[in-house]
Amino acid sequence: MYDFIRNEKLINLSYEIEKDIKEIFKKIDEIESKNSLKVLKAFQTNNITETCFNGTTGYGYNDVGRDAIEGVFKDIFKTEAALVRSQMISGSHALSTCFFALLRPNDILLSISGLPYDTLHEVIGIKENDSSLKSFGIKYEQINLINDDFDYEKIENYLKKTKVKVIEIQRSKGYSTRKSISLEKVEKVIKLIKNIDKDILVMIDNCYCEFVDIIEPSEIGADIVVGSLIKNLGGGIAPNGAYIVGKKKLIKLCGEALTLPGEGLEVGPTLGINRSILQGIFLAPSVVASSLKTAVFTSRILEKLGYKVEPLYNEKRVDIVQNIIFENKSDLIRYVQGIQLGSPIDSSFLPIPSPMPGYDDEVIMASGSFTQGSSIELSCDGPLRTPFIAYQQGGLTFNYGKFGVLKAIDFMLEGKSDD
Repeated sequence: MYDFIRNEKLINLSYEIEKDIKEIFKKIDEIESKNSLKVLKAFQTNNITETCFNGTTGYGYNDVGRDAIEGVFKDIFKTEAALVRSQMISGSHALSTCFFALLRPNDILLSISGLPYDTLHEVIGIKENDSSLKSFGIKYEQINLINDDFDYEKIENYLKKTKVKVIEIQRSKGYSTRKSISLEKVEKVIKLIKNIDKDILVMIDNCYCEFVDIIEPSEIGADIVVGSLIKNLGGGIAPNGAYIVGKKKLIKLCGEALTLPGEGLEVGPTLGINRSILQGIFLAPSVVASSLKTAVFTSRILEKLGYKVEPLYNEKRVDIVQNIIFENKSDLIRYVQGIQLGSPIDSSFLPIPSPMPGYDDEVIMASGSFTQGSSIELSCDGPLRTPFIAYQQGGLTFNYGKFGVLKAIDFMLEGKSDD
């Protein structure tokens, strides 16, 4: 390893860390096993055959593979229906599709997990845009978390006085400093909401969270759940796409918002992507487990080196994201650059902070991945604002993830010695 990582003390520390985290890895393996069986049963129930790998062009009428894929996702999430399409280019696009499908002028969209992810600000109208929900007369309200939990009292009081159409919950932290939201908290708040008004639609942004546990939000009362295929459920294979799962009538609306009224779910060519989506979801339990192991390793080794991390290595995890709080710009930049140097693709490039569409601050981003922007592959990014947090996620295998993290630490520490 010495021609890759030159710091002998760091290599020895990594061996110690792996001994520390063996029991945690066993628990991750147990979750992987249960989720793998769930996926295998979904494949068999939906009679996946080689014919399903065939794609369609043009309108995409009668795409057997596309319908089978949506059956697999429906069964995994235990919902009435699913929309799984390459025409949705990201998780944010899928969320936007949901908003425009479910909301009408004068309706209220309420976020109870605080400020949504940066890329949704112009979708909602938090940041002015002539195509936003706000421009169509859809109102947005927000209730912030308290100590990383829902403000149950404020939510209850608000819902008793105000008619809300859709409540959005973003489970993963995004670029905030809060903790990600557990299924236990989600279940508790959904029960509160439904007891007040059963007609409120609860929509979950599930990005980064799939297969981290053995159940999904749709199994504890969520009406609609949204995620990306270049995160957990793409398994590092799907080249793009996103999913929406939930009640049949809601998925129908989402299909018509994505394509057009009257055709909805019946159109949308797959253009040869079916095999990749099926392989991706099949491998996803294993790949998510590797990502979790990479995150646990990262948390423990950086904690040992004196950095603040969230979550701690032995905390129960909600998503695949690992925060490293550097509290200075230089360490953040060097660490992210080191992740790029430890990547299989574009390892000769050095990322620099730059403006990005949808973000208010400059962002530095490493993603030496086979699929552009894939965050189930080892990636790391962060906005250049205090407290200078790196948001790391992914790792197709634990060893690849571990090597990338060690390279990042080595490069960061090397920069300190040069100062």
